[in-house]
Amino acid sequence: MEAQWRQGGRGRGRPGDGLAARSGAAARPPAARGRGGARAAAAGPIGDGASGECRVSPPTRAAGPRAGEPAKFDEIKKANQAAAKKLVEEQLSSSSEDDDEDAEAKQGKILDKTFTIYTSQTDGDASELERTRQYMNEAFQSGAMTCLICIASVKRNQAVWSCCGCFCIFHLVCIQKWAKDSLFLVSSPLTDDDFGKKDYPWPCPKCRFEYKRSETPSRYYCYCGKVENPAVDPWLVPHSCGQICEREFKPSCGHKCLLLCHPGPCPPCPKMVTTTCHCKKAKAVPRRCSAKEWSCRLPCGRTLLCGQHVCENPCHAGDCQPCPRVSKQQCICGRQTAERLCASPQWQCDQVCGKCLPCGNHTCERVCHAGPCGDCPRSGKRSCPCGKTKFTLPCTEDVPTCGDSCDKVLECGIHKCSQRCHRGPCEICRQEVEKQCRCGKHTKRMPCHKPYLCETKCTKIRDCQKHQCRRKCCSGNCPPCDQVCGRTLGCRNHKCPSGCHRGSCNPCPETVDVKCNCGKTVIKVPCGRERTIKPPKCKQLCSRPPTCHHPTQEKHYCHFGRCPPCRQPCRKTLTCGHLCPVSCHDEALVKQTGSHQSAGPWEQPSEPAFIQTALPCPPCEVPIPVECLGQHEVSPLPCHSANPYSCKRFCGRLLDCQNHTCMKECHRVTKSNSSADGKKAGPECSQCEEECTKPRPAGCPHRCVLPCHPGDCPSCLQMLKIKCHCKLSVLYIECLKLTCADVKEKELLISCRNQCPKELPCGHRCKEICHSGSCPLNCSQKVKLRCLCKRLKKEVQCSKIQEGQVSLECDALCKEMKRKAYEIKEAEAKAALEEEKRRQQAELEAFENRLKGRRKNKRRKDEVEVEQSSWQKYKNFIMLPVFGVAVVMV
Repeated sequence: MEAQWRQGGRGRGRPGDGLAARSGAAARPPAARGRGGARAAAAGPIGDGASGECRVSPPTRAAGPRAGEPAKFDEIKKANQAAAKKLVEEQLSSSSEDDDEDAEAKQGKILDKTFTIYTSQTDGDASELERTRQYMNEAFQSGAMTCLICIASVKRNQAVWSCCGCFCIFHLVCIQKWAKDSLFLVSSPLTDDDFGKKDYPWPCPKCRFEYKRSETPSRYYCYCGKVENPAVDPWLVPHSCGQICEREFKPSCGHKCLLLCHPGPCPPCPKMVTTTCHCKKAKAVPRRCSAKEWSCRLPCGRTLLCGQHVCENPCHAGDCQPCPRVSKQQCICGRQTAERLCASPQWQCDQVCGKCLPCGNHTCERVCHAGPCGDCPRSGKRSCPCGKTKFTLPCTEDVPTCGDSCDKVLECGIHKCSQRCHRGPCEICRQEVEKQCRCGKHTKRMPCHKPYLCETKCTKIRDCQKHQCRRKCCSGNCPPCDQVCGRTLGCRNHKCPSGCHRGSCNPCPETVDVKCNCGKTVIKVPCGRERTIKPPKCKQLCSRPPTCHHPTQEKHYCHFGRCPPCRQPCRKTLTCGHLCPVSCHDEALVKQTGSHQSAGPWEQPSEPAFIQTALPCPPCEVPIPVECLGQHEVSPLPCHSANPYSCKRFCGRLLDCQNHTCMKECHRVTKSNSSADGKKAGPECSQCEEECTKPRPAGCPHRCVLPCHPGDCPSCLQMLKIKCHCKLSVLYIECLKLTCADVKEKELLISCRNQCPKELPCGHRCKEICHSGSCPLNCSQKVKLRCLCKRLKKEVQCSKIQEGQVSLECDALCKEMKRKAYEIKEAEAKAALEEEKRRQQAELEAFENRLKGRRKNKRRKDEVEVEQSSWQKYKNFIMLPVFGVAVVMV
């Protein structure tokens, strides 16, 4: 502890760093602080000259003592001690950090210690403890105990709370927040007057078991509830106090649980009690308290409800079943008899009674009944339909109406019937009133019996605080939201199926099985934790087939991934027939080289990569005598290299030409069965290098290419380069085929098998295959022949057209079409000519009109521009008086 405190207290902080920075540095593990922390830890005790933490002031001021240094030293010391304590608790918080084998052994001891008192009562029988054992295994399993609210693992040193219904464990802080949020969601729609009048419950997140507001957990207790804040003990079940549970069994039997403080439900009561069977006939026997009710399997014998028979079922708990027998029984009125179950003796037929009533005028109308029929319902005083007047009349007369108003309250509950006293129901209320709609925003005058709902849609937000009400004419008391939430839950696998709501969704109630590789060991974890939880360890032997060539593999436990490499002897049969003596090498680890090239000298060399691959068997070393290739000597060689070898001598075998010997180095020689001489050369020996001088077949211009050889020369297989008949392709033909062929065969050999490229006099290409000589003149190509007007067409052979044997004349229809086309053309030309004339006439008239307008304008301009003299202006005024005077004088 002191070493950790020292190591956490010597950081390389600045003089102004606070206590939080120092405590944070101390809380980290030593490995996380790197080389600087290690050097600081080796510097010496706190306060020496090597520590930068204590040098708060400059060296010139360090000589004088300061009043605040002791207090600051104590604060740093306490912070470091708290950080060290927290580090130790974190190391003990998870069981996954312990060694696997030690953890399993310790877990087994803890379970045995927890079950000791219980198994002592049952003589070592632990079959009833499987459910409790499962909860305890999950408490030890790292990550199996999960808080469904925050979806995080529950550690040893965290405060928890356990539900008494489903025994699920939650963080204490999480369940407090859950209860607070649940109560808020329930009570938020209430008004201020209603709030606090009712103690609304809050549910368990998993099983929905309801708890009162006062049962909200506020403190951390062990499972049995005896010890508050139980200490973390590695030799006890996590969150257990280690004392005897002593909780009452369910169902209650008067005894208490004998296990040590444990998670999950208590097992059945193991106490021995003396009890009798259900029917109390058998002698009392000692039995377990949890199974004290038992049956002696004898007939029950109790009298059934029918009072005639007894129960014949074996001894059972509770009431006897109804009598299963059938008997003849009369109905209540006694008119009919039928076979019915003995358990239901009274039954009613469907006939009307029909007995005469005391009045003598009417009969009983009741269906089959017991007892007297009673008085006539029409006797005595009877009221009129409105009930205001009573009459005493014989039962044969009907009550008359009184003539007064009815005054019965109508269905509306406000107005009364205004009709006179009448029989039958009253009419609907037709009185017009001023009605207000349900939401209170509109009023309207309408008949009283009709409801009034306006078309205004409510805009209030429903209790989910997400969607509007949108109901027509809403009174303000909006219904709950009817949409499905559909948000993804914390497990990321399912969606919330609840209705639309406020706040966070309920945790996913599903559980997922996490299995080992073989599937025989299973643990249940909350949905969403299957991706992070470690699979359980399985004690079953691995059942996988061997991956090597051995029929069986070495025994090992169930596991994930590849099986360990096989260490059995290989014993494979080698190609030589011997067995491989080394260990199995079908899955050997081989170092992979050359897979990565360094980018430069600054790059650090990477660790070598190993791949698992099958290695070949090593070479066989058994010595075997081997003869050389040329059968000159015999030497012993290892089995893997026991192949015929060369002794470096000359072969010396007689060649096929019967004139020379093989001068090759010692080599393999294939023996011929027909040859009795073992020294004769084989096909692997060298050939005679002299030229062959034998004559060639008639017509062959080539020489024999083989060296000196016996017998006839082989056929000439050289290729001749010859052009085909059409002189377009070059053919390569064996000399032997061309020289041995007759005239027809040569014609076929020299042909390139393509269509002749020459053109006939008609212009078409020759249809014959490549041939010699001139092409045939009769062209068989199909061409189209048309009449002069191009309307009629016909396909004929080209040769017939060239010879003039076929012609195609126009018929009467062609001539008629020509005449009509000519008439149409003339009519179009005439119309075009007339149109052109009209256009020119219109242009001429337009031009003349424009020209006339220009002349008038010019004349007006001349009259304005010519200036008149004074005499021209006033001659009329002068001449008229003078002319008048002259006339008077005359």
